[in-house]
Amino acid sequence: MKHHRNIALFVPHEGCPHCCSFCNQKTISGSSSKPHGKDVDEAIKTALETGGKGGQLAFFGGSFTAIEREYMLELLKAAKKHIDLGNIDSVRISTRPDAINSEIIDILKEYGVSSVELGAQSMDDEVLLMNRRGHTAEDVVNASHMIKEAGIELGLQMMTGLYGDTKEKALRTGEKIAALCPDTVRIYPTIVIEGTELARLMKTGEYIPQSIDEAVEICASLLLMFHEKNINVIRCGLHSGGGVEEGYLGGPWHPAFKELCQSRIYLNKALEAVNGEKGKYRFHVKPSALSQMMGQKKSNIAVLREKGIFPEIVPDPTVSEYKVTAEKITEEC
Repeated sequence: MKHHRNIALFVPHEGCPHCCSFCNQKTISGSSSKPHGKDVDEAIKTALETGGKGGQLAFFGGSFTAIEREYMLELLKAAKKHIDLGNIDSVRISTRPDAINSEIIDILKEYGVSSVELGAQSMDDEVLLMNRRGHTAEDVVNASHMIKEAGIELGLQMMTGLYGDTKEKALRTGEKIAALCPDTVRIYPTIVIEGTELARLMKTGEYIPQSIDEAVEICASLLLMFHEKNINVIRCGLHSGGGVEEGYLGGPWHPAFKELCQSRIYLNKALEAVNGEKGKYRFHVKPSALSQMMGQKKSNIAVLREKGIFPEIVPDPTVSEYKVTAEKITEEC
């Protein structure tokens, strides 16, 4: 199911019964105000004025199905009115895996919710416990099955670099998430924000955030894994803006994090293609991937040259995404 735009409204920290180690929802959403039905009307009115009808209203920033029931219905009723008028197509929500049940599913379907994103974060119960998530991996599995059985689009969110997490655990989380066949995935490397438990643990030395390079290597592997399983990764890294920069204390924050990961995939593929043999090579990549193959500020070119590999990169429409073919260039006498 495709939607040409999202009209986003944040429900900051509403309904969440836990204070996760990484979460300061006010900072993440960039807002502490509580939206009401009139705010739904205003957001959609603005969208109509700027882009016309259509699109999807997205309630993000909290645990939507865990908020007070009348308040949840107030927001959903306001949105459903605009679905019936043809102003928007549907509603997307974000919620916790343990805040989904058959009654909730019926309500969501009644009010035009077509997409549900679950904050899985990890599929390792020890990591979930250490980060105060308040749910288990089995809760993710159960909620995912219920959502898909109801014919609702499933999105799953995961994090890397959580307290107690490892590269191996993160990759296993990716595999377990992929096995649930979500329609979309978001990958978030853990960022330490002021006012969180992780901030306290970092200051005492009990938690060491991932470096950019560590996070890029793991997330590049995850991106490739989901790509090979035809699962759409709609976000990799926190988006720029929303107050994250102001609250940032540590971790792999970069405004173009996904591009770093994509470039790492192409670097790894190029190294695999030459199998350790030095020399001059002509690398063929998808035309739209030329900049990713070169890397930011031509960083991939520099790495290859340091390894004795002198690249010529050419666009080739016959090469698919995240594929690299190489031919050695023989010097003519």
